[in-house]
Amino acid sequence: MLRRAIAAVAIVAGLLALATGVSGADAPVGKRGIDVVQVEGWLDAPNVSLMKDAIRESNANRSTLLIFQVNSGGAIGENIESVVRMMEKSRVPIAVWVGPSGADAKGAATILLQAADLAYVSSNSGAGAGQPVRVDDPGASTTRSVANRLATLAERNHRNPDGARKLAANRLGSAEAAKVGATNGVRLTLGELIVQLDGKTVTTAAGDVKLSTAKVVGKGQDRRRQPNQDVVFNRLGLGASLLHKLINPSIAYLLIIAGLALMVFEFYTASIGLAGLVGAVCVIGAFVGFSHLPVHWWALGLLFLSVLGFTIDVQAGGLGPWTVIGMASLIAGSWWLYGGSSSLRPAWWVLLVVMVSFVLFMLGGMTAMIRARFSTPTIGREGLIGEEGTAEVAVDPDGVVLIRGSRWRARTNRATPIKAGDVVRVAAVEGLVLEVEPPEGAAQDYREKSRQRKAARAEATESAESAESAEAAETSDNERP
Repeated sequence: MLRRAIAAVAIVAGLLALATGVSGADAPVGKRGIDVVQVEGWLDAPNVSLMKDAIRESNANRSTLLIFQVNSGGAIGENIESVVRMMEKSRVPIAVWVGPSGADAKGAATILLQAADLAYVSSNSGAGAGQPVRVDDPGASTTRSVANRLATLAERNHRNPDGARKLAANRLGSAEAAKVGATNGVRLTLGELIVQLDGKTVTTAAGDVKLSTAKVVGKGQDRRRQPNQDVVFNRLGLGASLLHKLINPSIAYLLIIAGLALMVFEFYTASIGLAGLVGAVCVIGAFVGFSHLPVHWWALGLLFLSVLGFTIDVQAGGLGPWTVIGMASLIAGSWWLYGGSSSLRPAWWVLLVVMVSFVLFMLGGMTAMIRARFSTPTIGREGLIGEEGTAEVAVDPDGVVLIRGSRWRARTNRATPIKAGDVVRVAAVEGLVLEVEPPEGAAQDYREKSRQRKAARAEATESAESAESAEAAETSDNERP
């Protein structure tokens, strides 16, 4: 009876094991989906949050496998160790694939590669160097400490620690990294990686797990393997993607220059319109990026000084010492804008294009705009003397006035400033600039004064012509025989 009871219990246990698909520690997990998370660019706040959320969701959903597709130059402002700890505690197997072809895993991304249960690199891609881990703070780690960390992680995941150490100071190609044991191999595509992981046993926080990721379809020459469950791709959402792009050093630099230029343009139009709004949005976006980047604030101040210098000479209507100051400030501020690793500095051609475009805009575009904005037909300008109008922009000592429905650049002919909205009287005209003063300050009729000047000039011209005629007649008389 006892033997029969034991046999019955064994049969029931065997049936339960078959029903649940568990026959031992190496039994394949259920087909609950394969999650692929695309991690591109700097490992900043949005990307780190994306990876943490992916690990939590994969474990909550009991996914078959989580794959991080990585192409990154390192971390900015984030400690990647928090992600590493979550990877170590994950019950779902985690793989890191450096791809697609041409991708790199540098800095903190090298740490992620070794922290994964499975590490692969696509062909024509590479891994390392791991130092510096954070490009915004290169001194936070050393080559030795990074090498030790890589070796510890590699040994925990059954890879060669000595091979992993080499990634601390060097970039190894996909084949070389696999040869020294720093990775589990080379996989050309993500699809190839998934199907070739089928049947592989991985040690996780839950114990050993045997992966089931592929099935055979077709017959004969059409026979092939493909994923046996859904492959779900995930990447940054719209808001996180926007923040990720703003943290890009080149984009933040471009936004601050473009924003300042547009705001200066809007200032000279004496109104608030689309250009000013776009410029303000650009400046705000730039400062959002700067809040995550190692910015030298004195260098940012030089960029503001550069804009001021160009603006002063544009207002004066020609090149001067402020243009030289603006040019020097633009070059110095652009080159030393960021601290940290030199890899944060925008490429030299980006700096060149942005600076040349800005200078052409200020010295060419702005000058032409101001000339077209404030120019008026030259005929009859003297007739403006004595005319009254209003100050659209405070004249202190320079500003903009509205006379006969046209805007003019103006300056006061005395030390008394004129507020915006006050009535002004034209005292004189010099080229395209009007000399104005408050009406109560006028002590004479400027139109009469203008007529007197015209009469004096006409009389002088007539006298000169008469003298020339008399001289010509006298010369003619002397030449007669």
